[in-house]
Amino acid sequence: MELIKRNIHMDRTKTRAVTQFTLEDDVNIPDTKPDVNALKLEKGELVVEEIKPGNDVVTVRGTLRFVLLYHTLEEGSSLVVLDGRLPFEEKVNLRGAVPTDTVEIDGEVEDLTVSMINSRKLNVQSLVTLTARVEELYDEEAPIAIHGDEKCEYRRIPLNIAQISICKNDIFRLKEEVTLPSNYPNIFQILWDNVSLGDVEFKVMEEKLTVSGDVHLFVLYEGEGEEHPVRAFETTIPFSGVLECHGCREGMLPDIRYRLGQRELTVRPDFDGEERSIGMELVLDIGIRIYEEENLELISDIYGVSNEIETVTHPAQLRRLLSRVTGKTKVTDRIHVEAGSVLQLLHSEGTVALEQQTIVENGILLQGSMQIKVMYITGEDEAPYGCAQAQIPYQYTLEVPDIAAEDMGKVHAEAEQLQVTMLDGEEMDVKAVLSFSTTVFKNIPVELINRVNVGELDSSRLSSLPGMVVYMVKDGDNLWNIGKKYYVPVDMLRELNALESDELHPGQRLLIVKGS
Repeated sequence: MELIKRNIHMDRTKTRAVTQFTLEDDVNIPDTKPDVNALKLEKGELVVEEIKPGNDVVTVRGTLRFVLLYHTLEEGSSLVVLDGRLPFEEKVNLRGAVPTDTVEIDGEVEDLTVSMINSRKLNVQSLVTLTARVEELYDEEAPIAIHGDEKCEYRRIPLNIAQISICKNDIFRLKEEVTLPSNYPNIFQILWDNVSLGDVEFKVMEEKLTVSGDVHLFVLYEGEGEEHPVRAFETTIPFSGVLECHGCREGMLPDIRYRLGQRELTVRPDFDGEERSIGMELVLDIGIRIYEEENLELISDIYGVSNEIETVTHPAQLRRLLSRVTGKTKVTDRIHVEAGSVLQLLHSEGTVALEQQTIVENGILLQGSMQIKVMYITGEDEAPYGCAQAQIPYQYTLEVPDIAAEDMGKVHAEAEQLQVTMLDGEEMDVKAVLSFSTTVFKNIPVELINRVNVGELDSSRLSSLPGMVVYMVKDGDNLWNIGKKYYVPVDMLRELNALESDELHPGQRLLIVKGS
């Protein structure tokens, strides 16, 4: 007897670990930069440069790149930009990892704080979170048919399975050029910029993925002229494109993760040769996982009628799509400016931190905060620009019917429709819509048959069974386990007892004839 098997392609997280550490260093102001009078704005980005896995550990080397914007009292410019780097090397305990593993690292700058020691020296501190994980592909061999001459009974179970068809990383390069409106001065130098993505959507097509969304661009720059006037410019640019993806077909299930990676802004001359154009070159780092649903009938059990048949099984986890869901919630708050007054708002940005996910009845409870930064004009001669920051906590349940603890999916969170308005010179009103989405797969625990051992019938056991018996159905009985006990085909039980269905109830009488 031979089992005919089907390979079911699966993916799983082999191991995962999260660690936090603090980076701190004193930074001297270069001789080419003027003295610091007041700090206004800072941002940081973690760049992972080397990942070295070992046994139960992974060593991560990289750099925290930071950019600061500060006021100076020296002539020439009121705002100055300063960038720098803090290198790091961290060991992450990653149980089960081996040197041959491919380890993925996600790094987040949780908190970046810059303080003045004096006008020529700053202290930079940051809390960094590293998430290390090893993803692996594997096959489960599931029996779908039997080949052989032995007389036997086998039972099938229908399953809807989501197999992974495509698993790879890719990049999407985006090049755009923006020209300033005619009423804006030419660009002398860019002081501050912020580039973010919104409404990013991927669609599976034949042999390709389409990607579309918006790029939100903000720049604060010094204009040309004797006084180098400072101007703010903000715009939104839609984009779309195509990624080649061999094996894609419409109807497949995408689970695609992305982040904005390398980005570069350059000032370029326009058609008249004036420095009025901003060139953007962006790279989206994309993790592609595409699944295909298929209805299969697996053989779950076998017993012999003329032979002894023993099945050897192993536990496995298969999956089916449970839900692809999105949800939105509103958050509101007010930001109070401690010192000075707000004359005009220049720019606001919000990032969503997802700090805790908890499975609750029919959903995922999401808890975290939205980090808000608002840049504004103060009207003060010594410090004409200010920045207010705040954290707005949120709690939201993303509805996922029938979800269990082991079914957790990765939740993507982003801020939409952020609006900041002035209430008076010292207070701002903040409103935003937070958007969440996830793809959740239901785990299906099964016992898969590895092989079958066929032998002669146990004559002593067979002789102990009566030739004919009226069997009283007990709670939990079905035709399968009754037929297996008495070495009788299920079809024969139906025929002998004129059963129109397989449903049995306790107390029901069945006629069983051995050797029928």
